[in-house]
Amino acid sequence: MGGAQVMRNDSDAILDDILIRWHQWEPGRVGRGFNDRALVCGEFRVSRQYDDMNGALDLEIEDAIMAQVDFEIEELMHPWRTAIHVLARALTVGCEVFTSPRLPADREEREAIVQQARVQLTQRLLAAGVM
Repeated sequence: MGGAQVMRNDSDAILDDILIRWHQWEPGRVGRGFNDRALVCGEFRVSRQYDDMNGALDLEIEDAIMAQVDFEIEELMHPWRTAIHVLARALTVGCEVFTSPRLPADREEREAIVQQARVQLTQRLLAAGVM
């Protein structure tokens, strides 16, 4: 066989997508650059009755979903919460390997924690109706 392909569970791919979207959405991240809202009118919202064709409704739905994802991630205990934060950043950037001073240096131990964190978060997101 030429190239071996690894089959992945659909829930893994869905979780990866959610983590990437959450990392890009995540409010208040350090190092994000300039704020994406004006201080004076940052909370202004256009009525959806006039802007539903322009994506305002979709943006509002995505914000609600990501807020729930954020809540579920923050409810995880350390080290699983840390593992999810690092994993989301690695997925967004496209890194295959990641380390964190807050996670074990031993690769097998770190991978076990990441796998446990993925399972815990998947269960929480399923229970919350996000997945």
